[in-house]
Amino acid sequence: MATSLFHDSLTVRTQSHDYPIIITEDATSKDSSMAKQVAPYIKGCQVLIVTNDTVAPLYLQALEDELAEQFTVKVCVLPDGEQYKNQTSIDQIYDALMAEHFNRDVTLIALGGGVVGDMTGFAAASFMRGVNFIQIPTTLLSQVDSSVGGKTGINHAQGKNMIGAFWQPQMVLADMSTLKTLPARELSAGVAEIIKYALIMDEAFLTWLEENLTAMMALDLAVLGEAVKRCCQYKADVVAQDERESGVRALLNFGHTFGHVIETHQGYGNWLHGEAVAAGMMQAAELSQKIGWLTLDEVERIERVLMLGNLPTKPPAIDVQTALDLMGHDKKVKQGQIRLILLKSIGSAVVTNDFDNDMLLEVLSQHSA
Repeated sequence: MATSLFHDSLTVRTQSHDYPIIITEDATSKDSSMAKQVAPYIKGCQVLIVTNDTVAPLYLQALEDELAEQFTVKVCVLPDGEQYKNQTSIDQIYDALMAEHFNRDVTLIALGGGVVGDMTGFAAASFMRGVNFIQIPTTLLSQVDSSVGGKTGINHAQGKNMIGAFWQPQMVLADMSTLKTLPARELSAGVAEIIKYALIMDEAFLTWLEENLTAMMALDLAVLGEAVKRCCQYKADVVAQDERESGVRALLNFGHTFGHVIETHQGYGNWLHGEAVAAGMMQAAELSQKIGWLTLDEVERIERVLMLGNLPTKPPAIDVQTALDLMGHDKKVKQGQIRLILLKSIGSAVVTNDFDNDMLLEVLSQHSA
């Protein structure tokens, strides 16, 4: 039997149920395959694997064939891309479920990145008012962030992730070996979310990243596995406190309010989510500095670590009023006031509307059209 170079697990505790995150390096091997690892968490005998046309040629056949020895297995292959994270794709999943007369005993398996995971989870949350699903994230971004915590949904033309539900998976299987087939740009997009955790929760983790990012970018799977484990633990701890984002969980959206403006304005998929978040984190850091919370040295440190991850540090040119209008659709807006996640210091974030609007305008105007 092959020896796993990296294998670990942790538990996410929520009000609905607890579930494991298994982080491994050899789930594509015969002895510890994806199918073997997820099979114990499949409820009933019906399985629908949801994937996309990029991931399917890489991992679908082995998963489908092995699960078919125990379960009735069908497949729904969606087009790849953020621009397809919409109701049309959700309807394709419903159509596949209905065509097979699947019922409440079905388990949906999301095989792919964050887009596949979010849509599969939303379909699971809404089909017959809720069925089980499993996450097999195949991108770094989905492994460290979107596959954990039960946020599911789709985009709307006027705002990202505006339609969805909280629906927890039965388990998450993060297989580091899938990162070997990940394009470099997608790897960097995942690194942005890893850096986010360090900036909002743990300065010591940022120091670790400064020392290990080069190895991560060179696909050192053991180092990547350690980073994924740390990020999943941070998120699990937050989700245990605030499953439905009524409080502390909002901190996980650091950089996202600015970043979602970029994604929506530029057209979904033109900027990867992690790229937009990276530029958004820089804008949030710049505003934090203007308020007097961060020093210039700290802002420059953030910029350097993002550059180590081959990430953009400046947003595209967007008209200030357009940016403000798009921010108005953000889910953290309350009573018409924009609330942002800002840094009191590196490793300490806060959700606040206590900032001078002129400072926000100044940050946005630095990169306006």
